[in-house]
Amino acid sequence: MSLYRRKDSPYWWIKLSHNGRAIQRSTGTSDRNKAREYHDKLKAQLWDVTRLGMKASHTWEEAVLRWLEEKGHKASIKEDRRNFVWLHTHLCGKELSAIDRATIDDIVKARRSKGVANATVNRTLALLRAVLRAAEGEWEWIERAPKVRLLPEAKGRDRTLTRDEAARLLAELPEHLRVMAAFALLTGARQRNVRELQWSQVDLERGLAWIHPDQAKAGRGIALPLTGEAVQLLRSLQGRHAEYVFTYRGQPLRYVRNTAWRSALRRAGIGGFRWHDLRHTWASWHAEAGTPMHVLRELGGWASDVMVRRYAHLSPGHLSAYVQSFGEQVRLQPGDYDSATKGGATA
Repeated sequence: MSLYRRKDSPYWWIKLSHNGRAIQRSTGTSDRNKAREYHDKLKAQLWDVTRLGMKASHTWEEAVLRWLEEKGHKASIKEDRRNFVWLHTHLCGKELSAIDRATIDDIVKARRSKGVANATVNRTLALLRAVLRAAEGEWEWIERAPKVRLLPEAKGRDRTLTRDEAARLLAELPEHLRVMAAFALLTGARQRNVRELQWSQVDLERGLAWIHPDQAKAGRGIALPLTGEAVQLLRSLQGRHAEYVFTYRGQPLRYVRNTAWRSALRRAGIGGFRWHDLRHTWASWHAEAGTPMHVLRELGGWASDVMVRRYAHLSPGHLSAYVQSFGEQVRLQPGDYDSATKGGATA
């Protein structure tokens, strides 16, 4: 029997060899006697797997490691890692087959006790559900994954800026955030894509920037045609950093500090506005300028029409042409409604 302690964990760990494969996992307990019981139980299960053909048990840690190995190309893998760190305290050492409805309910309660929004809880639950479904359908590690129900989310309106509000906000932002926000308003690029934009992704002569497929949320490359103002903005940043376009004190930005962002919003008198709403603002301005919906979808890099439809009502010519054509073909009465009113018609 091999029981040992690790510096980065308060629990006992076990190390076994099965069919030529080394197995190392946390026992999930700091009690040596309970850890020994866990070791003996696992060893018996492995014997059942070998002799009786039963399915081997797998822990949450094993699932996380396989997920990170197979999904490392995802644009949102950093967010997955953050959620895994949080889930670790609740699922460390737990066998996948033991994760049930009660376990999930406890995770929801713990997450909500921190005062986070339902949307934030749902991102954690969605990842948990995806891993469990992979364990069931792809890896065949468990017979059935438990149902993970997402919480209801408020469906509020997208907050957008008027031209005046945008000018006030840009005036209040510190310089490094001002150029980033201006670029987002001119291109519709997401915060991560702006923050991580490199000079190798920019062609100022052609007036074009691009987002690689592995950087895009939908997994497809996005071309960003640049306005003249966007080109001028990028030219003003040349020479600051050899690799990255947007920097702070000569270093690439790892994240946008919410304190500076919120302070600028407060000084500008703008409420209920998130960084991502810069993208909504860009799309709304495009729709108001008459950009066709299929063009807007391509510019924004959306995978389907669903996300673009929210802006259709802002397009001035989107529906009116069809209504006019309908009106030319359908007449309920040939007379003049004005003359009918003047003739004394009453209700």
